[in-house]
Amino acid sequence: MSSAAAAAAFQFLTRSLLRLHRPLCGVSNSVYGLHFPALQLHTTKSTMQFSQEDFEKAKDQLKHLKGDPGNEVKLKLYALFKQDSARQKYIELVSSLVSSESSQMQETPPGSKPGYETLEVSTKDNITKIVLNRPKVKNAVNQKMYSEIIEALEEAAKDDSVITVLTGNGDYYSSGNDLNNFVNLPAGGLEEIVENAAKQLKDFVNHFIDFPKPLIAVVNGPAVGIVVTVLGLFDIIYATNRATFHTPFISLGQSPEGCSSYTFPKIMGVSKATEMLLFNKKLTAAEACSQGLVTEVFPDHSFQKEVWTRLKAYASLPRNSLVISKQLIRGIEKEKLHEVNSQECECLKERWLSDECMNAITSFFQKKSKL
Repeated sequence: MSSAAAAAAFQFLTRSLLRLHRPLCGVSNSVYGLHFPALQLHTTKSTMQFSQEDFEKAKDQLKHLKGDPGNEVKLKLYALFKQDSARQKYIELVSSLVSSESSQMQETPPGSKPGYETLEVSTKDNITKIVLNRPKVKNAVNQKMYSEIIEALEEAAKDDSVITVLTGNGDYYSSGNDLNNFVNLPAGGLEEIVENAAKQLKDFVNHFIDFPKPLIAVVNGPAVGIVVTVLGLFDIIYATNRATFHTPFISLGQSPEGCSSYTFPKIMGVSKATEMLLFNKKLTAAEACSQGLVTEVFPDHSFQKEVWTRLKAYASLPRNSLVISKQLIRGIEKEKLHEVNSQECECLKERWLSDECMNAITSFFQKKSKL
Protein backbone atom coordinates (compact mmCIF):
# COMPACT_ATOMS: atom_id res chain seq x y z
CA MET A 1 0.00 0.00 0.00
CA SER A 2 2.95 2.35 -0.25
CA SER A 3 1.27 3.68 -3.38
CA ALA A 4 -0.47 6.22 -1.16
CA ALA A 5 2.76 8.06 -0.57
CA ALA A 6 3.81 7.64 -4.18
CA ALA A 7 0.78 9.49 -5.47
CA ALA A 8 2.21 12.99 -5.37
CA ALA A 9 5.56 11.94 -6.75
CA PHE A 10 3.96 9.93 -9.52
CA GLN A 11 1.66 12.81 -10.43
CA PHE A 12 4.47 15.25 -10.91
CA LEU A 13 6.24 12.87 -13.29
CA THR A 14 3.20 11.96 -15.36
CA ARG A 15 1.02 15.08 -15.20
CA SER A 16 1.67 16.28 -18.72
CA LEU A 17 1.07 12.83 -20.20
CA LEU A 18 -2.11 12.20 -18.24
CA ARG A 19 -3.46 15.64 -19.19
CA LEU A 20 -3.29 14.64 -22.82
CA HIS A 21 -4.42 11.07 -22.67
CA ARG A 22 -6.30 10.81 -19.37
CA PRO A 23 -5.65 8.04 -16.87
CA LEU A 24 -5.89 4.54 -18.26
CA CYS A 25 -6.94 1.68 -16.04
CA GLY A 26 -4.46 -0.83 -14.66
CA VAL A 27 -1.05 0.87 -14.79
CA SER A 28 1.54 -1.86 -14.63
CA ASN A 29 3.81 -0.11 -12.15
CA SER A 30 4.07 -1.51 -8.66
CA VAL A 31 5.60 0.70 -6.05
CA TYR A 32 7.32 -2.29 -4.50
CA GLY A 33 8.44 -3.99 -7.68
CA LEU A 34 8.14 -1.09 -10.06
CA HIS A 35 8.32 -2.36 -13.56
CA PHE A 36 7.88 -0.82 -16.98
CA PRO A 37 7.13 -3.86 -19.13
CA ALA A 38 7.71 -3.27 -22.80
CA LEU A 39 4.56 -4.41 -24.55
CA GLN A 40 5.39 -6.44 -27.61
CA LEU A 41 4.01 -4.14 -30.27
CA HIS A 42 4.38 -4.60 -33.99
CA THR A 43 3.55 -1.38 -35.78
CA THR A 44 2.79 -1.58 -39.44
CA LYS A 45 5.03 0.18 -41.89
CA SER A 46 2.23 2.00 -43.61
CA THR A 47 3.07 4.69 -46.10
CA MET A 48 -0.43 6.17 -45.97
CA GLN A 49 -0.67 9.85 -45.19
CA PHE A 50 -2.61 10.50 -42.01
CA SER A 51 -5.49 12.93 -41.83
CA GLN A 52 -6.51 15.09 -38.88
CA GLU A 53 -9.59 12.86 -38.60
CA ASP A 54 -7.35 9.78 -38.23
CA PHE A 55 -5.34 11.55 -35.58
CA GLU A 56 -8.42 12.57 -33.58
CA LYS A 57 -9.77 9.02 -33.87
CA ALA A 58 -6.49 7.62 -32.53
CA LYS A 59 -6.65 9.95 -29.52
CA ASP A 60 -10.20 8.83 -28.82
CA GLN A 61 -9.29 5.14 -29.16
CA LEU A 62 -6.46 5.60 -26.66
CA LYS A 63 -8.84 7.06 -24.09
CA HIS A 64 -11.13 4.03 -24.38
CA LEU A 65 -8.58 1.24 -24.07
CA LYS A 66 -9.65 -1.10 -21.28
CA GLY A 67 -6.10 -2.09 -20.43
CA ASP A 68 -3.09 0.12 -19.75
CA PRO A 69 -0.07 -0.34 -22.03
CA GLY A 70 2.28 0.77 -19.27
CA ASN A 71 4.34 3.89 -18.72
CA GLU A 72 7.02 3.04 -21.25
CA VAL A 73 4.50 2.93 -24.08
CA LYS A 74 2.63 5.97 -22.78
CA LEU A 75 5.82 8.01 -22.70
CA LYS A 76 6.52 6.95 -26.28
CA LEU A 77 3.02 8.01 -27.28
CA TYR A 78 3.52 11.36 -25.60
CA ALA A 79 6.78 11.92 -27.48
CA LEU A 80 5.11 11.07 -30.80
CA PHE A 81 2.12 13.26 -29.98
CA LYS A 82 4.37 16.28 -29.49
CA GLN A 83 5.97 15.89 -32.93
CA ASP A 84 3.80 16.82 -35.90
CA SER A 85 6.07 14.81 -38.18
CA ALA A 86 5.59 11.68 -36.06
CA ARG A 87 1.81 11.62 -35.90
CA GLN A 88 1.53 8.81 -38.44
CA LYS A 89 3.62 6.65 -36.09
CA TYR A 90 1.36 7.75 -33.23
CA ILE A 91 -1.70 6.57 -35.17
CA GLU A 92 -0.03 3.26 -36.02
CA LEU A 93 1.04 2.67 -32.43
CA VAL A 94 -2.46 3.33 -31.10
CA SER A 95 -3.86 1.03 -33.78
CA SER A 96 -1.52 -1.75 -32.70
CA LEU A 97 -2.58 -1.28 -29.07
CA VAL A 98 -6.25 -1.59 -30.04
CA SER A 99 -5.52 -4.70 -32.12
CA SER A 100 -3.45 -6.24 -29.33
CA GLU A 101 -6.20 -5.67 -26.80
CA SER A 102 -8.87 -7.09 -29.10
CA SER A 103 -6.86 -10.24 -29.80
CA GLN A 104 -6.28 -10.83 -26.10
CA MET A 105 -9.87 -10.43 -25.01
CA GLN A 106 -10.97 -13.78 -23.65
CA GLU A 107 -14.26 -15.13 -22.40
CA THR A 108 -14.58 -16.16 -18.79
CA PRO A 109 -13.06 -19.66 -18.54
CA PRO A 110 -15.54 -22.52 -18.00
CA GLY A 111 -16.36 -22.97 -14.33
CA SER A 112 -15.29 -19.46 -13.32
CA LYS A 113 -17.68 -17.46 -11.21
CA PRO A 114 -19.01 -14.36 -13.00
CA GLY A 115 -18.72 -10.82 -11.74
CA TYR A 116 -14.95 -10.54 -11.28
CA GLU A 117 -12.80 -8.24 -13.41
CA THR A 118 -9.35 -8.81 -11.92
CA LEU A 119 -9.68 -12.39 -10.69
CA GLU A 120 -10.70 -15.80 -11.93
CA VAL A 121 -12.61 -17.55 -9.16
CA SER A 122 -13.82 -21.12 -9.51
CA THR A 123 -14.75 -24.08 -7.33
CA LYS A 124 -13.94 -27.60 -8.45
CA ASP A 125 -12.99 -30.83 -6.68
CA ASN A 126 -13.76 -29.19 -3.31
CA ILE A 127 -11.19 -26.45 -4.00
CA THR A 128 -12.01 -22.75 -4.38
CA LYS A 129 -9.31 -21.31 -6.60
CA ILE A 130 -8.69 -17.55 -6.61
CA VAL A 131 -6.41 -16.50 -9.48
CA LEU A 132 -4.90 -13.02 -9.68
CA ASN A 133 -5.72 -12.30 -13.30
CA ARG A 134 -3.92 -9.23 -14.62
CA PRO A 135 -1.01 -10.97 -16.34
CA LYS A 136 -0.29 -8.09 -18.76
CA VAL A 137 0.71 -5.97 -15.75
CA LYS A 138 2.29 -8.83 -13.78
CA ASN A 139 -0.83 -9.13 -11.60
CA ALA A 140 -0.27 -5.72 -10.02
CA VAL A 141 -2.88 -5.21 -7.30
CA ASN A 142 -5.19 -2.29 -8.06
CA GLN A 143 -8.09 -1.06 -5.93
CA LYS A 144 -10.53 -3.27 -7.81
CA MET A 145 -8.40 -6.34 -7.13
CA TYR A 146 -8.20 -5.49 -3.42
CA SER A 147 -11.98 -5.31 -3.17
CA GLU A 148 -12.47 -8.42 -5.29
CA ILE A 149 -10.03 -10.49 -3.23
CA ILE A 150 -11.96 -9.45 -0.11
CA GLU A 151 -15.22 -10.48 -1.82
CA ALA A 152 -13.75 -13.77 -3.05
CA LEU A 153 -12.48 -14.65 0.44
CA GLU A 154 -15.89 -13.88 1.93
CA GLU A 155 -17.60 -16.14 -0.61
CA ALA A 156 -15.03 -18.92 -0.19
CA ALA A 157 -15.45 -18.83 3.59
CA LYS A 158 -19.14 -19.64 3.16
CA ASP A 159 -19.13 -22.06 0.23
CA ASP A 160 -18.94 -25.86 0.35
CA SER A 161 -15.28 -26.13 -0.65
CA VAL A 162 -12.75 -27.73 1.67
CA ILE A 163 -9.67 -25.59 0.94
CA THR A 164 -9.01 -22.25 -0.74
CA VAL A 165 -6.05 -21.57 -3.00
CA LEU A 166 -4.60 -18.23 -4.13
CA THR A 167 -2.31 -18.11 -7.16
CA GLY A 168 -1.40 -15.90 -10.13
CA ASN A 169 -1.98 -16.07 -13.87
CA GLY A 170 1.14 -15.81 -16.02
CA ASP A 171 4.80 -15.54 -15.09
CA TYR A 172 4.28 -13.51 -11.90
CA TYR A 173 2.45 -14.31 -8.69
CA SER A 174 2.12 -10.54 -8.25
CA SER A 175 4.35 -7.50 -8.62
CA GLY A 176 2.70 -5.64 -5.73
CA ASN A 177 0.67 -2.47 -5.71
CA ASP A 178 -0.59 -0.77 -8.85
CA LEU A 179 0.24 2.93 -8.77
CA ASN A 180 -2.73 3.84 -10.92
CA ASN A 181 -4.80 3.49 -7.74
CA PHE A 182 -3.50 6.87 -6.69
CA VAL A 183 -2.77 8.87 -9.84
CA ASN A 184 -5.67 11.29 -9.36
CA LEU A 185 -5.79 13.11 -6.05
CA PRO A 186 -9.34 13.41 -4.64
CA ALA A 187 -10.71 16.63 -3.22
CA GLY A 188 -9.22 15.79 0.17
CA GLY A 189 -5.73 15.52 -1.31
CA LEU A 190 -3.04 13.14 -0.21
CA GLU A 191 -4.44 12.94 3.33
CA GLU A 192 -7.66 11.45 1.96
CA ILE A 193 -5.72 8.94 -0.14
CA VAL A 194 -3.69 7.89 2.90
CA GLU A 195 -6.77 7.50 5.12
CA ASN A 196 -8.63 5.44 2.51
CA ALA A 197 -5.57 3.32 1.73
CA ALA A 198 -5.03 2.50 5.40
CA LYS A 199 -8.68 1.48 5.84
CA GLN A 200 -8.57 -0.71 2.76
CA LEU A 201 -5.31 -2.32 3.82
CA LYS A 202 -6.60 -3.05 7.32
CA ASP A 203 -9.79 -4.64 5.96
CA PHE A 204 -7.83 -6.63 3.37
CA VAL A 205 -5.40 -8.10 5.93
CA ASN A 206 -8.20 -8.80 8.43
CA HIS A 207 -9.86 -11.09 5.88
CA PHE A 208 -6.73 -13.24 5.77
CA ILE A 209 -6.49 -13.29 9.58
CA ASP A 210 -10.11 -14.39 9.94
CA PHE A 211 -10.32 -16.84 7.04
CA PRO A 212 -11.72 -20.07 8.56
CA LYS A 213 -10.60 -22.75 6.09
CA PRO A 214 -7.13 -23.95 5.12
CA LEU A 215 -5.67 -21.20 2.93
CA ILE A 216 -2.90 -22.17 0.53
CA ALA A 217 -0.71 -19.97 -1.68
CA VAL A 218 0.56 -21.44 -4.95
CA VAL A 219 3.33 -18.99 -5.78
CA ASN A 220 3.87 -19.39 -9.51
CA GLY A 221 6.54 -16.68 -9.93
CA PRO A 222 8.05 -13.54 -8.38
CA ALA A 223 6.11 -11.98 -5.52
CA VAL A 224 6.54 -8.43 -4.24
CA GLY A 225 5.16 -6.32 -1.41
CA ILE A 226 1.68 -6.92 0.01
CA VAL A 227 1.32 -10.37 -1.56
CA VAL A 228 4.49 -11.41 0.30
CA THR A 229 3.72 -9.85 3.68
CA VAL A 230 0.36 -11.63 3.99
CA LEU A 231 1.97 -15.04 3.37
CA GLY A 232 2.55 -15.36 7.10
CA LEU A 233 -1.24 -15.62 7.44
CA PHE A 234 -1.51 -18.56 5.02
CA ASP A 235 -1.46 -22.16 6.22
CA ILE A 236 0.71 -23.57 3.42
CA ILE A 237 2.86 -21.89 0.76
CA TYR A 238 4.04 -23.89 -2.25
CA ALA A 239 6.39 -22.18 -4.69
CA THR A 240 8.04 -22.79 -8.03
CA ASN A 241 11.82 -22.55 -7.99
CA ARG A 242 11.45 -19.43 -10.19
CA ALA A 243 9.72 -17.54 -7.40
CA THR A 244 11.36 -14.72 -5.46
CA PHE A 245 10.09 -12.85 -2.40
CA HIS A 246 10.78 -9.14 -1.96
CA THR A 247 9.56 -6.51 0.54
CA PRO A 248 11.56 -3.33 -0.13
CA PHE A 249 9.75 -1.05 2.31
CA ILE A 250 12.65 0.80 3.87
CA SER A 251 14.20 1.87 0.58
CA LEU A 252 10.94 3.75 -0.03
CA GLY A 253 10.78 5.30 3.43
CA GLN A 254 8.03 3.01 4.68
CA SER A 255 7.37 0.25 7.21
CA PRO A 256 6.09 -3.38 7.19
CA GLU A 257 2.47 -4.39 6.62
CA GLY A 258 0.30 -7.51 6.46
CA CYS A 259 1.25 -8.47 10.05
CA SER A 260 4.76 -9.25 8.76
CA SER A 261 6.34 -7.26 11.61
CA TYR A 262 5.02 -10.04 13.87
CA THR A 263 4.71 -13.14 11.67
CA PHE A 264 8.07 -12.93 9.88
CA PRO A 265 10.26 -12.81 13.01
CA LYS A 266 8.18 -15.65 14.43
CA ILE A 267 8.59 -17.74 11.27
CA MET A 268 12.19 -16.92 10.30
CA GLY A 269 13.72 -15.65 13.49
CA VAL A 270 14.43 -11.99 14.20
CA SER A 271 17.75 -11.83 12.34
CA LYS A 272 16.49 -13.26 9.03
CA ALA A 273 13.25 -11.27 9.19
CA THR A 274 15.28 -8.11 9.82
CA GLU A 275 17.38 -8.75 6.73
CA MET A 276 14.23 -9.01 4.64
CA LEU A 277 11.98 -6.35 6.18
CA LEU A 278 14.57 -3.72 7.10
CA PHE A 279 17.36 -4.26 4.60
CA ASN A 280 15.32 -5.19 1.51
CA LYS A 281 16.84 -8.63 0.96
CA LYS A 282 15.13 -10.48 -1.87
CA LEU A 283 14.76 -14.18 -1.08
CA THR A 284 14.95 -16.95 -3.62
CA ALA A 285 12.38 -19.70 -3.30
CA ALA A 286 15.03 -21.99 -1.79
CA GLU A 287 16.00 -19.36 0.79
CA ALA A 288 12.38 -18.66 1.67
CA CYS A 289 11.85 -22.39 2.17
CA SER A 290 14.95 -22.86 4.34
CA GLN A 291 13.81 -19.93 6.51
CA GLY A 292 10.31 -21.35 6.94
CA LEU A 293 8.31 -18.83 4.94
CA VAL A 294 7.66 -21.32 2.12
CA THR A 295 6.49 -24.86 2.85
CA GLU A 296 8.02 -26.56 -0.20
CA VAL A 297 9.65 -25.65 -3.50
CA PHE A 298 9.04 -27.54 -6.75
CA PRO A 299 10.88 -27.56 -10.10
CA ASP A 300 9.10 -25.15 -12.42
CA HIS A 301 8.54 -27.78 -15.13
CA SER A 302 6.55 -30.01 -12.76
CA PHE A 303 5.25 -27.36 -10.34
CA GLN A 304 1.60 -27.20 -11.39
CA LYS A 305 1.14 -30.95 -11.78
CA GLU A 306 2.76 -31.86 -8.45
CA VAL A 307 1.07 -29.13 -6.45
CA TRP A 308 -2.45 -29.66 -7.75
CA THR A 309 -2.21 -33.42 -7.32
CA ARG A 310 -1.39 -32.81 -3.68
CA LEU A 311 -4.09 -30.18 -3.22
CA LYS A 312 -6.77 -32.47 -4.62
CA ALA A 313 -5.78 -35.06 -2.02
CA TYR A 314 -6.04 -32.45 0.75
CA ALA A 315 -9.47 -31.44 -0.53
CA SER A 316 -10.77 -34.98 0.01
CA LEU A 317 -10.31 -34.67 3.79
CA PRO A 318 -13.27 -33.98 6.12
CA ARG A 319 -14.16 -30.31 5.81
CA ASN A 320 -15.37 -29.59 9.33
CA SER A 321 -12.45 -31.38 10.92
CA LEU A 322 -10.05 -29.17 8.96
CA VAL A 323 -11.88 -25.99 10.01
CA ILE A 324 -11.91 -26.97 13.67
CA SER A 325 -8.26 -28.00 13.61
CA LYS A 326 -7.20 -24.75 11.95
CA GLN A 327 -9.05 -22.82 14.62
CA LEU A 328 -7.09 -24.68 17.31
CA ILE A 329 -3.80 -23.81 15.59
CA ARG A 330 -4.57 -20.25 14.56
CA GLY A 331 -7.37 -19.05 16.82
CA ILE A 332 -5.24 -18.29 19.83
CA GLU A 333 -3.34 -15.58 17.91
CA LYS A 334 -6.22 -13.85 16.13
CA GLU A 335 -6.54 -11.08 18.69
CA LYS A 336 -2.81 -10.42 18.55
CA LEU A 337 -2.78 -10.36 14.75
CA HIS A 338 -5.64 -7.85 14.59
CA GLU A 339 -3.75 -5.66 17.05
CA VAL A 340 -0.58 -5.87 14.95
CA ASN A 341 -2.51 -5.08 11.76
CA SER A 342 -3.98 -1.95 13.35
CA GLN A 343 -0.59 -0.78 14.61
CA GLU A 344 1.07 -1.34 11.22
CA CYS A 345 -1.65 0.63 9.41
CA GLU A 346 -1.34 3.55 11.82
CA CYS A 347 2.42 3.55 11.38
CA LEU A 348 2.06 3.46 7.60
CA LYS A 349 -0.26 6.47 7.61
CA GLU A 350 2.47 8.49 9.30
CA ARG A 351 5.12 7.12 6.95
CA TRP A 352 3.12 7.84 3.78
CA LEU A 353 2.79 11.50 4.75
CA SER A 354 6.40 11.93 5.86
CA ASP A 355 8.96 13.97 3.93
CA GLU A 356 11.35 11.03 4.13
CA CYS A 357 8.93 8.75 2.33
CA MET A 358 7.96 11.36 -0.26
CA ASN A 359 11.59 12.17 -1.01
CA ALA A 360 12.54 8.50 -1.31
CA ILE A 361 9.73 7.74 -3.75
CA THR A 362 10.25 10.92 -5.78
CA SER A 363 13.93 10.04 -6.12
CA PHE A 364 12.99 6.51 -7.14
CA PHE A 365 10.69 7.73 -9.91
CA GLN A 366 13.20 10.26 -11.17
CA LYS A 367 15.76 7.49 -11.58
CA LYS A 368 13.23 5.31 -13.39
CA SER A 369 12.19 8.11 -15.72
CA LYS A 370 15.77 8.40 -16.95
CA LEU A 371 16.01 4.72 -17.93
